[in-house]
Amino acid sequence: MKILQLTLITHRPDAVTGELVSPATRFAQVVESARVAEELGFDGFAVGERHEDPFISSSPPVVLSHIAAVTDRIRLFTGVTTLSLLDPVRAVEDYSTLDNLSGGRLELIIGKGNGAAQAQLFHVTPDDQWDRNTEGYELFRALWRSDSVTWTGRFRPSLRDAKVLPRPLQPEIRTWHGSATSPASVELAALHGDPVFSANVTHPIEPYARLIDHYRQAWVENGRDPADAVVGAGSAGVLVAPTSQEARALYAPIFAARKEFTIRTGLPDAFTDLDDFITRSSALVGSPAEVIDKVGRYHDRLGHEVLHISADSDGLTPAHHRRSLDLFAGEVAPALRAAFPSRPLGPVGATPVGATPVAAH
Repeated sequence: MKILQLTLITHRPDAVTGELVSPATRFAQVVESARVAEELGFDGFAVGERHEDPFISSSPPVVLSHIAAVTDRIRLFTGVTTLSLLDPVRAVEDYSTLDNLSGGRLELIIGKGNGAAQAQLFHVTPDDQWDRNTEGYELFRALWRSDSVTWTGRFRPSLRDAKVLPRPLQPEIRTWHGSATSPASVELAALHGDPVFSANVTHPIEPYARLIDHYRQAWVENGRDPADAVVGAGSAGVLVAPTSQEARALYAPIFAARKEFTIRTGLPDAFTDLDDFITRSSALVGSPAEVIDKVGRYHDRLGHEVLHISADSDGLTPAHHRRSLDLFAGEVAPALRAAFPSRPLGPVGATPVGATPVAAH
């Protein structure tokens, strides 16, 4: 199993202390998290894209370019790139530049995006967001792969013999399709032979598992070998401690703040209390053995080869957060890699640029 850390770069008061750092400090925390992730042997680091409060992750290629400058090996992911909102020409320019700066370490996870603010900022609506996502991806894919693209679509001016510069370092880029609520994303992935990354965060496993089942079915219906389908999955939180009791005690105030935020903002609230959340969500809260067992149970249902965990402290003290990461990297990750073999990251059939991560395989 490959393991990523992911951040959406939330910018709000600390869940426990109430302290609100400046945006500059928050960005510095993200860059340091990526540096530590590489030090600990994680396989990838992902930065999401959101365009509304409380997130400041509106420009992933800028953040990832900074991370590329302070790391050497770790794969750099987006999570997700909202192609429904972006001009694909500009997106290829940005991400091709990042691909060159990083030595070919870039991977994309794309999706339509979510949140009401995007309708105001980009005039993208629920009626056209999926069509925009599909068209944006197909043009992005063509521009990345070819020096000359002639194209006509619905949502941007047409192109004739277009060449986008700089050309990327990776002639093909592995693009994952973020999957949360709709069959449309997994159907697009299956059509193009791309992997899927299940959000697997807000609800218990079954709605996400049904979408993964649909992906595998669509994959076969498109004439593909079932063994070639690749799935990743998220997790709703992470806190590894020496004992279950300590992990729950440390996570209790974090869960309370999370639930208050969920209720206040009107987000889906699928879990009644801390015990319910730890039992039925994808959160990885417990001792190393408990976390390994839970990932195994999710793997039995999803068959995922790649897992992402949160890069953020979420209210833990710096010491407790680092201890949690150390336990995950030192005890959990080796067991998951041994139990669940996975294919290399990077383009299918290619050797990714960069050395093998420290704690790997």
